[in-house]
Amino acid sequence: MTSVELYIDGLRGSQREIAQYLHQLLAGELHLTARMRYKIPFYYRMSWICYLNPAKNGAVEFAFTRGSELSNTQGLLESKGRKQVQSMEFASVGGIPLAAVNEIIQEAILLDESTPYASKRRKRQ
Repeated sequence: MTSVELYIDGLRGSQREIAQYLHQLLAGELHLTARMRYKIPFYYRMSWICYLNPAKNGAVEFAFTRGSELSNTQGLLESKGRKQVQSMEFASVGGIPLAAVNEIIQEAILLDESTPYASKRRKRQ
């Protein structure tokens, strides 16, 4: 078992189900590389694409590191006051609109493969 799978198995109730479902989609079907970073699972191809973050309310936040660059035609992504990251929260596997989520994931993968990530942080002098 990988460190990401061990982490997901340690979650409780619906958070475990949601995280397992999304992990299978991202790592299993789409072949993204899963790694633990900042104590949560991140998914990569060329660079960071998305991550799963268990929320205190029992849901799972599914966040895209370059969410502000995505079209969000589905209207599911929220910035929550963040400049770059955008996310959506799911309280159950049944509440995941799979077709719309797949569109967002595919767009994020395409962005990752076509436009290299460039940090917007100012360099220290």
